[in-house]
Amino acid sequence: MVDLAAQHAPLRAALEAAVSRVLASNRFVLGPELAAFEQEAAAALGVPAAVGVSSGTDALVCLLCAAGVKPGDEVVTTPYSFFATPEAILRVGARPIFADVDPETLNLDPRLASERIGSRTRALVAVHLFGRPAPMRELADACAGVALIGDAAQAIGAPTAAAGPLVGAGAALSFFPAKNLGGFGDGGMVLTGDGALADRVRRLRNHGADRKHHHVEVGGNFRLDELQAALLRVKLPLLEQWTRARRRVAAGYRQLLASLPLGLPPPDERCVWNQFVIRVPDGRRDALAAHLAARGIETAVHYPVPLHLQPALAFLGHRPGDFPNAERAARDSLALPMFPELSDGQLAQVAGALADFLG
Repeated sequence: MVDLAAQHAPLRAALEAAVSRVLASNRFVLGPELAAFEQEAAAALGVPAAVGVSSGTDALVCLLCAAGVKPGDEVVTTPYSFFATPEAILRVGARPIFADVDPETLNLDPRLASERIGSRTRALVAVHLFGRPAPMRELADACAGVALIGDAAQAIGAPTAAAGPLVGAGAALSFFPAKNLGGFGDGGMVLTGDGALADRVRRLRNHGADRKHHHVEVGGNFRLDELQAALLRVKLPLLEQWTRARRRVAAGYRQLLASLPLGLPPPDERCVWNQFVIRVPDGRRDALAAHLAARGIETAVHYPVPLHLQPALAFLGHRPGDFPNAERAARDSLALPMFPELSDGQLAQVAGALADFLG
């Protein structure tokens, strides 16, 4: 699905130099590398403030806390995402309230989201799924009066995930190795245009302290370490180039697969294509995945069980059929290999294998 060896090989000397620089400094937590990375990321992504944290999940936790979400509150979100989205809501004591997704984009449907807003709703978490920007302006209009938070773990560099007011109250990034800007372990970041919210996230990531041994609230250990920051600084200048390459790969897929009987993701010039996800009709998704695997082509299912039907969330009381668009996507979606280094020959190999099965 990704080829990190191909990505890292030309960067090896710079990555090793970054590691050596951190080792020589003997500064490993909340030091100059993190400060520099935050400044560089904010400039590259076009936001006033970027705050490094320990993971994309912890970025969501910090954002929810900083936005004032408390135990007993409700947070509207999508049932079709990685488990971290509702998990973060539950970790701050709130209750996830699901609204179904748009059947084409698979992002949260603003009209359906607005119907789930109630008297206890404090926030809405919009996931920019597979790198496709969620309709933040429409969501803001439909859900006026609640904090709008972006789960941009899969969408670093997408305009909606990183530009001005479209961040909403704030957006959460992930630097998991398979992401468009992948680290060398776990890591995350909060983007925001709200200076007070950024300051609070900085406190929350460091045990709620505004200075040493002075804790003004209960936070956690959510810090992005110096080594990850230094390594990510090497890769950050290449993000725009890698995004262009991902868009080239997506365009290649769309051209090569246009005549096949499957559903292609709708075009979107803003999408940064963390995943390229096709829809396989007639219950043939798993058979197609097995066929591709036999040809040496890896695929992935994101996500085979929608969130409202996960065992850990059974207490919410949902049943099959509650969110049909999400359930349909869970049954027929299949992610194809997607990474900047994917060659035209590899694209043709994937397309040929798909044609052999579907033709």
